[in-house]
Amino acid sequence: MEWNPQTLQFLSECFLHTLSPSPEPRRRAESSLAEATSRPNYALAVLRLVAEPSIDEQIRQAAAVNFKNHLRLRWSPSTDDAAPIPESEKEQIKSLIVPLMLSATPKIQSQLSEALALIGHHDFPKSWPSLLPELVANLHKASQASDYASVNGILGTANSIFKKFRFQYKSNDLFLDLKYCLDNFAQPLLEIFLKTASLIDAGAANLRPLFESQRLCCRIFYSLNFQELPEFFEDHMKEWMGEFRKYLTTSYPALEGSGADGVAVVDELRAAVCENINLYMEKNEEEFQGFLNDFALAVWTLLGNVSQSSSRDRLAITAIKFLTTVSTSVHHTLFASDGVIPQICQCIVIPNVRLRDDDEELFEMNYVEFIRRDMEGSDLDTRRRIACELLKGIATHYGDAVKSVVSAQIQSLLGSFAANPGANWKDKDCAIYLVVSLATKKAGASVVSTELVDVQSFFESVIVPELQSSDVNGYPMLKAGALKFFTMFRTQISKHVVLKFFPDLVRFLTADSNVVHSYAASCIEKLLLVKDEGGVARYTSADINPIFAVLMNNLFGAFKLPESEENQYIMKCIMRVLAVADISVDVARVCIEGLGSLLAEVCKNPKNPVFNHYLFESVAILVRRACERDSSLVSVFEGSLFPRLEIILTNDVTEFLPYTFQLLAQLVELNRPPIPPIYMQIFEILLSPESWKRASNVPALVRLLQAFLQKAPNEISQGDRLTKVLGIFDTLIQTSSTSEQGFYVLNTVIESLEYNAIKPYISHIWAALFRELQKKRTVKLIKSLLIFMSLFLIKHGSANVVDTMNSVQPDIFIVILNQFWIPNLKLITGAIELKLTAVASTRLICESPVLLDPAASVSWGKMVDSIVTLLSRPEEDRVEEEPTMPDITENAGYTTTFVLLYNAGKKEEDPLKDIRDPREFFVASLSRLSALSPGRYPKVISENVDPVNQAALFQLCNTYNLSIV
Repeated sequence: MEWNPQTLQFLSECFLHTLSPSPEPRRRAESSLAEATSRPNYALAVLRLVAEPSIDEQIRQAAAVNFKNHLRLRWSPSTDDAAPIPESEKEQIKSLIVPLMLSATPKIQSQLSEALALIGHHDFPKSWPSLLPELVANLHKASQASDYASVNGILGTANSIFKKFRFQYKSNDLFLDLKYCLDNFAQPLLEIFLKTASLIDAGAANLRPLFESQRLCCRIFYSLNFQELPEFFEDHMKEWMGEFRKYLTTSYPALEGSGADGVAVVDELRAAVCENINLYMEKNEEEFQGFLNDFALAVWTLLGNVSQSSSRDRLAITAIKFLTTVSTSVHHTLFASDGVIPQICQCIVIPNVRLRDDDEELFEMNYVEFIRRDMEGSDLDTRRRIACELLKGIATHYGDAVKSVVSAQIQSLLGSFAANPGANWKDKDCAIYLVVSLATKKAGASVVSTELVDVQSFFESVIVPELQSSDVNGYPMLKAGALKFFTMFRTQISKHVVLKFFPDLVRFLTADSNVVHSYAASCIEKLLLVKDEGGVARYTSADINPIFAVLMNNLFGAFKLPESEENQYIMKCIMRVLAVADISVDVARVCIEGLGSLLAEVCKNPKNPVFNHYLFESVAILVRRACERDSSLVSVFEGSLFPRLEIILTNDVTEFLPYTFQLLAQLVELNRPPIPPIYMQIFEILLSPESWKRASNVPALVRLLQAFLQKAPNEISQGDRLTKVLGIFDTLIQTSSTSEQGFYVLNTVIESLEYNAIKPYISHIWAALFRELQKKRTVKLIKSLLIFMSLFLIKHGSANVVDTMNSVQPDIFIVILNQFWIPNLKLITGAIELKLTAVASTRLICESPVLLDPAASVSWGKMVDSIVTLLSRPEEDRVEEEPTMPDITENAGYTTTFVLLYNAGKKEEDPLKDIRDPREFFVASLSRLSALSPGRYPKVISENVDPVNQAALFQLCNTYNLSIV
């Protein structure tokens, strides 16, 4: 793409139209730009447009965004779809981007800074050695001119490119890059930091850019110090720490007096300082200890002055994190003095744990986010949680002191509530929160425990009054806290007590508050998972039956409450209840209608993947459990589900297709042959190549195809259906991501169809498998091949395996046996697979004339050696994990992925039900064979079987009281 007036005009018009509110010109412009991206020098032309002062800034900004996105796709493309930018063009971009970024307006500067960081991610420092010297030279020039727009642009860019030192694993290459950056940037960083500090101290007129500069310096400090303490920073620690302390202890009225916005600017710098001193506390404790007392006092004092405003949360959280790190370190004695722990509890913990207006607003306005933070542990960066983490930290060395202070505080809060429940309800909430948040879970255990209160008596005196409250809508945050306590300590509360309050939990499903009815559903769902010793479920259908009707009524009713139309907690509870309850015919009819109407609704606009997953799981478990009791219900389910599943298939609701195919597979399997004609219509859709184009559909389609092969083998043997099925197998095995699925199809064909039906196709099957073996010899492919050959041998005899293979290529069987079967048998994993391959291999050496021929005695002996390895050694000693390189493109952006429906899962069939123990089968077969030719086989074994395996074989013979003669 030549840079000339025509190019400038073309690009300007395109970017102008991309901003159009009308879809038609916008689409045309986007299409023109997409076409232009493949031309050489496109990125360079867009960058030159960004630099053109005569062009409107909005157009240049749109061009800057496009430039950044173009680099993201093509600077170092991860797929073959995008052609990389040529090296000559890259070099020109690198030479232009820094000066252009520094002279740009703020909005364009931020886009170009991101673009520069993208290039830096791939090329810096090795392929872009001029970048850092150029940034340093410009930083020096901007510093001398006190041009803080440029200073901050350079620091922002440096911050972006140095961030990699926080996230990458230690390696020689990483440390070489880090050393290069330290050698070139550590001194200039300190110089600009100290110069800016002197301008702040001198009372500069405009403090904002100066504080932003110091914040960026702090973030760069964090990156450069993250891996280990560099010598330069150790030598200059006093200068850095002196300034850090000053920002924590000094007030800046010119900024902080200008309102919340001004406070935020100062707080961001202070939060960055707290992160730096926390880093030093965690990683460089010894070198930092001389500064610790001053910082502990500074942070302590600062926390006393930080208001409860949510705008100051980040500062409060980073400051408390620092004190938490100190509390668990060797310097924990700072907390040992009399009165310190009560003061921390009183002045830091309780004020930060108490409910704030923001918490109440979140509870009412955004229940999903409230639950995510409160119940699901994503609240580590909230004041409430971090304040409790501080107490836990102090308790590592001063457990008894923390316990007595917090226990007294809880009693005080509950006393305050009792004195005036209406006015002091937040005190009770605070007390419950402390008990729940300070509870601990021992490693490997599922039981949560607390030493602060006696769980049973706290439950009865504090929680039960909330549960028994006749008004499910009164003080909803207290109700939510009580339900959360019930959920968390569910294993410690005895069964007869829980059953007493089960009806109350069911009642709370009708509460107006989304959080309350969600927590009630979650509590019921988690209770149904509780297991006693021996893995026996504590709550059974007998416990649910008395309240089952009202429970299901209230659960389905909760979907009608505002904003709970797709409430995932309610849906998960329905799924769990259906897994436990007794499902009668009447219940099944009501439930399938309820779930079916929900399904019809979400098909219109699928937006909550978790809700949708539990919805399909609920359908699957209802179908499975109801039909186990009464097979006549299959037709009822078909009548209700088919119209809904047809909508999904007709409208191509992409997200739901994998679920639909799995449900159809489940229904096919529940039918008795001959299956109804409507299924054979679906089978025709299944054979269409179009259906298989989406990777996310493949596992579910394979599952459905397997169901048809098992339930309708005669129908599939007719016409050209089997040809098409094997065509699907052939296509699937040619791609590494679907090759295993191809074998699932092939194995089911072998298992389900008569030999005469598959005989005409056998040579084509072997030819396809040998072709793949020549192309790629992955462990996965070889294991799949062994399992297939074993299954074929078990079903149709060793003679058919040998003869059909050799008909494709003379004597190929013995080659495959020696090169693949014998050396790789030890890699087989899984109980059914191990049994299948061991028995097939045993039959081969005991039945096949090819191996019984004395000329094949070496192969015979080696096969015995492999079978003994497979049967006598644990999996971890036999199998090396094959490293799999994830294909990053599969996860780039939003893609529909296959999600397995647990409750519609395929039951794994054992093709050798009559053989109980493959070890016994092996030695019994060898014993019988050796009796026919005494003296022959012990010699072959001693010459070809590893001595360790000879001993293992002798041990197996002893175990089953058999011998090889």
